[in-house]
This record gives sequence, structure tokens and C-alpha cells, in this order.
Amino acid sequence: MAHVLDADQLKTFVAIADTGSFTRAAEIVFKTQSAVSMQMKRLEERVGRPLFGRDGRHAKLTEDGERLLDYARRIVRLNLECVASFTEADLKGRIRLGVPDDYADRYLPEILARFARSNPRTEVTVVCEPTPMLADRIGSGDIDLAIITHVEGRGQGEIIRIEPLLWVTSARHCVHEEDPLPLALGRPTCNWRQAAVEALESKGRRFRVLYASWNSTAVGAAVVAGLAVSVLPESAVRPGMRILGPAEGFSTLPSCKIGLLRTRHDPSILSNPLAEHIIQSLDNLQSFKVAAE
Repeated sequence: MAHVLDADQLKTFVAIADTGSFTRAAEIVFKTQSAVSMQMKRLEERVGRPLFGRDGRHAKLTEDGERLLDYARRIVRLNLECVASFTEADLKGRIRLGVPDDYADRYLPEILARFARSNPRTEVTVVCEPTPMLADRIGSGDIDLAIITHVEGRGQGEIIRIEPLLWVTSARHCVHEEDPLPLALGRPTCNWRQAAVEALESKGRRFRVLYASWNSTAVGAAVVAGLAVSVLPESAVRPGMRILGPAEGFSTLPSCKIGLLRTRHDPSILSNPLAEHIIQSLDNLQSFKVAAE
């Protein structure tokens, strides 16, 4: 590779890889679609390899594109970290962060601790609501950033973490053997709930939703108490829970993709520094299973 790679081109490249679309990536990086296409043409010229193939209407990475992606993510993040290290010391003000309570307990301590060390004069307002409500708040400019559950087809921001979605039951009870299977899940529009129901129906397993709540603490309490089985991302598994798999008759579920949304309505000057701390914190996060070993 004879030429130095352009960080802005790499940022656009990552956005395309995360969204699968030149159009959605253009919205994220605040460029026109033609500008995005030109950037990718120049990036391909720099690396001397084709980076994208076509899969219907989606932009699919070639093998060389997949190889570049890991380097691109690291270069973009290091670039942001470098810039932030020279600017954050003078930043002050207020920023509004949205996060579902499913993620708040696990993610916020690390994120807020990192951000506070670099920005001691800032105020962070945290709003805990389900993903659809946070997406609406981002759209209206009520909050600056939101950590959300990414849903394919909605074009919701950049994917910053992928975790397995797991079946969980109480570590001290055998409620998963009951027929019909009692479940503790989110509301009917919850994607995790829909994935669980589809998996059970495909196997012909009888079930009943015993508890339904947007609140993950309530769902987790029902699981730990041995009242019901649920589905959670790996990082949300906590002491008192046991993971179920094919050996117990529970099939593999789709991955949980965690995304980051940014408002376009007069964003706070603190948005990019906080976004970078969020990305770095989730990169460094270990699952409960690993941490318990």
C-alpha cells in the first residue's frame, strides 16, 4: 500500500460497512451520496483493491474490504482519541445521553467514569427509555446521543457492539422444563421478544408470556426468582442466572446489535468526545461469563 490512508475516507467506509448502504452512510457522515461514492472510489484507488461488491440494494464488502475494516475502525478511533486529548480539557457544558435500562447498569459506570475523568466540568443528563422512544427523542433533538438496540432496515446509526442474544433461566430452579414454558419478556414490539417467540414457534414448543415489561430489572427479577425464562444479551447476564442452549432444547438466537444514534439538531460540542468514550468503553467491556471465570 503505497499511499497514506485518509481518515475521513475511512470513517465513511466504516459507516457504509455498518449500515450496508451508501445512502444511509451519507446521512451519518453528513455528506451527499455522490460525495460518499467519490470518497470510496478514491479509497479503492489508494489501496489498489475493490472494497465493495453488490448484494441486491446493499453494499457488501469484498474479502479485501473485510480485511480493511478492522484497520479502519482502529485508525478512526485512534484519530478521534488523539484530537479529543487536545480539546477535551477545555470543554464544559451539558450533554444529554439516552440509554435503555437493559444497558444502563452494565454500560454506564464505565462510560461515565471515563468521560468524567476527561471532562470534569461537564454535566451529563441520562434518560433511560426503550429504544423506540430514544430514537424519537434523537429525531426531535431532545437528546444528543443514544445507545440503542440496532434493528436491521431502520438505518439506526452506527453499530458499536455485537453480542449473542441468550436464553436465561434461574441458576437454582428448573422452570425451563415446564410445559408450557413461562416467559418474562419485553413488550410485544420488542425485537428480543419477537426473536424468542419465533424460535419457540419454529420448534413447536408451547409457551406463555407470564411477565411483560420494558424494564429489564423487572424481567431479570422474574428470571432469578425462578418464575420464568427470558432472553438477554450476553453482557446483561448476571449472577443468579444460567444460560440455556441446545442441550436443554433452546436454539441459537440472532445476535444483538448495539448502535449509537446522534442528533442532527444543534448537537452539543460534547457529542463527539462522549461518543468516543462510549465506543471505547464498549470495546473494552467483558461479558459476565468471561469476568466470572
